[in-house]
Amino acid sequence: KCSFSHVLRLYSIWFTFSLFFAYLSNLLSRIDLDELMKKDEPPLTFPKTLEEFEYTFNEQGQLRHTTTGEAFVFNAREDLHRWNQKRYEALGEIVTQYVYELLEKKCNMTKVILPVDVTEEEPRSFIYLSADAMSNPAKLLVLIQGGGVVRAGQWARRLIINQDLDSGTQIPFITRAKEEGYGVMVLNPNENHLEVERPAKPTPLPSSEASDEPAEKRECKHDRESKKKRDFYEKYRNPQKESETEQIPIRENGSPEEHLLYVWDHFVSNAAARNVFIVAHSYGGLSLVELMCQREAQVKDRVCAVAMTDSVHNIWHQDASKSIQEWLQQHCRNWVSSPEPLDTPVEPMLPDCPRLSAGTERHELTSWRSFNSIFQFFSKALQTGDEYEESSNTVTTRSSHRTKHEHNHDD
Repeated sequence: KCSFSHVLRLYSIWFTFSLFFAYLSNLLSRIDLDELMKKDEPPLTFPKTLEEFEYTFNEQGQLRHTTTGEAFVFNAREDLHRWNQKRYEALGEIVTQYVYELLEKKCNMTKVILPVDVTEEEPRSFIYLSADAMSNPAKLLVLIQGGGVVRAGQWARRLIINQDLDSGTQIPFITRAKEEGYGVMVLNPNENHLEVERPAKPTPLPSSEASDEPAEKRECKHDRESKKKRDFYEKYRNPQKESETEQIPIRENGSPEEHLLYVWDHFVSNAAARNVFIVAHSYGGLSLVELMCQREAQVKDRVCAVAMTDSVHNIWHQDASKSIQEWLQQHCRNWVSSPEPLDTPVEPMLPDCPRLSAGTERHELTSWRSFNSIFQFFSKALQTGDEYEESSNTVTTRSSHRTKHEHNHDD
């Protein structure tokens, strides 16, 4: 049993803590949290060029500080995560423009505006085409990145900034494809809308009836506002309000799936190449399966082989038909993140295309690590198709064979 003196001691401790917290609460209510927060974070304004950032890409394609030669450091300011993140995003936008320049100057790609009949007033997107993308009679390579912030020519912004241009961009794929006689199309599935600043709402004037509110109600409102300030301060020590924006979708390109469908209808289907090859990373694989669901006969007729890299498609959720599943089994490979050595077969999760290890557990690295394997797969697929055409007595081209096969299968 507790003695009376023990209970009295506990009560005394509780009373002391109550006084302390009451004092602390009173102190917090007197602090101008807005002013305090303003001192914690620098302005969200950042350089507009790599030179102003004091970074450059060296001969190995690595981003390095111009003075120290060190790699990019994310945590430039300790305990200012949002500021560091905004700085990283600002650098990412510069990197995006840098990659566009490489596509045009190093790879000799041409920017083509979408929609093809865009007006002066409406938002627009674009893709990149090699000089022979539409006229190459033999082979066409179509590159589709994943979702997120990456734009045309990129696999992963993180790799470009923290590793090198080879692993993070599609430039090695473009260069090799050209060397092997492919025309090339570089898609831009994440450029879906124009972001414009929303006009600021006028601040409402204080109500003339505010002074007539009961004192208790005014006190409750004051308490809520104080709590809101404290919560905001605890959540993030930054009062800088970013401008509100609204998004205007790009006509017929308002999503990655719409973009791929549009490019297929207006470019790929009109290209001269007898054999189309596709590399689709992550969400790009999902968009491709969606394209097949809408243009199954056309895709089968034109596409020779598909290389996915850690694709997130799902044939069941996307209602892919049995005939699509069978085609994927024959013409598609998915190099997935795995600890197994490169090209090691990986147990399939669904009955669609065979899965192979990309030789890395990092999702964003799967395209680069499977680079050589992908081109070997394409060469073998083309050779197999040519051999089949030559050995066929009744069908002279793969395209006509596919059309005939689909017709018989649909029956």
